[in-house]
Amino acid sequence: MSRGSAIAKIVAENTKAHTDVFEENVQMWVYEEEVHIPTESKHYNTRKELSSQPQKLTKLINELHENVKYLPGVPLPQNIVANPSITDAVKDSTILVFNLPHQFISKTCEQLRGHIVPFARGISCIKGVDVSSEGISLFCESIGQKLGIYCGALSGANIANEVAQEKWCESTIAYDPPPADSQQPTPAGSRSGSPGPLPLTEHKDSSGKLSRVKLRPLPHEYPALSHDTMKRLFHRPYFHVRIIDDVAGVSLGGALKNVVALAAGFAEGLGWGDNAKAAIMRVGILEQVKFGKTFFPETFEAGTMLEESCGVADMITSCSSGRNFRCARTSIQKNMSIGGVEQQELNGQKLQGTTTAEDVHAFLKQQGRVADFPLLTAVYSKLSVERMGIIANEKPDVLQGKISAQQIPDLIEDKH
Repeated sequence: MSRGSAIAKIVAENTKAHTDVFEENVQMWVYEEEVHIPTESKHYNTRKELSSQPQKLTKLINELHENVKYLPGVPLPQNIVANPSITDAVKDSTILVFNLPHQFISKTCEQLRGHIVPFARGISCIKGVDVSSEGISLFCESIGQKLGIYCGALSGANIANEVAQEKWCESTIAYDPPPADSQQPTPAGSRSGSPGPLPLTEHKDSSGKLSRVKLRPLPHEYPALSHDTMKRLFHRPYFHVRIIDDVAGVSLGGALKNVVALAAGFAEGLGWGDNAKAAIMRVGILEQVKFGKTFFPETFEAGTMLEESCGVADMITSCSSGRNFRCARTSIQKNMSIGGVEQQELNGQKLQGTTTAEDVHAFLKQQGRVADFPLLTAVYSKLSVERMGIIANEKPDVLQGKISAQQIPDLIEDKH
């Protein structure tokens, strides 16, 4: 929720600055809950009704222009409208920005189906991968398939509180606009956007194959949703964005770094120092690249992991100060479970690294490739000690929940 409010702040600042392209008001769907204004908040005043009893979060955001629970102390633009109704929030919107825990995506898309304009487009800020019996897919493409739209991805070295405080940072947007989205023959910055052999309603997904989604073209009166338009929506003096085509690279960078950050947190908690964290990051980047090349060979670009904010930069930030790193470190230092640390430290929010570790392991096991990704496997195995204990149907060498954080170096050592 803190990241969602931070991204909404950026978007609202830009819609106000570019009213020739965007509607000024930004509808932000907020899961409704009742909260107390914290006593340390500048808005707390016992003589006022808002402070005397719990209030709906949307009411507080709209009246105080601040998310007092998830992003306290950060003023939000007055053109952000917190809306408890998801169907009302998306009404007539042509650009949808998704920012919520990935375990809620399916239910959210079910609620949205039939309530969005057919030519809407999306940007996913969600970290993780979508694993099912059919294999693995990117959340941006899962959203696209469920809603019948095109959806790109945003990820980068963006700690939410620092972004909200307007401390300068970079991010990466993967948006490869389909042919239908341009009023010109070739959208600026598009790899698949040339008219070529593809009909306007078709586009290729990250597998390099034609997507099952048949797109509805934007009406001619709308601006082309090119790279330039997306940059106008997200780029700020304190939040620099680069727009690229590598949807697989941006999505995998955002997902897998959270798993690696858990390993870095375990190492920090053990007092192993910066050398150990650097070693974990090096192996983590190698496994990111191998994962992309192995499972998204047609579109994944290895250079994305080295050249873009969503790659090595996000890895460094996440393994130094991100919430997955911090919670893993605390779990070792206080001898607590990750779940216990979540409850104590995250104000009702959940880590993405733990669920991603489980999802990725399930997929690697399905593919018979567990041994090829020792770091991702080691993190899953450490978590399985806490969450599942011994798993009876796993092989006894690694995955029966018999490893500790101290064993990670041996597990990721290159024996060749």
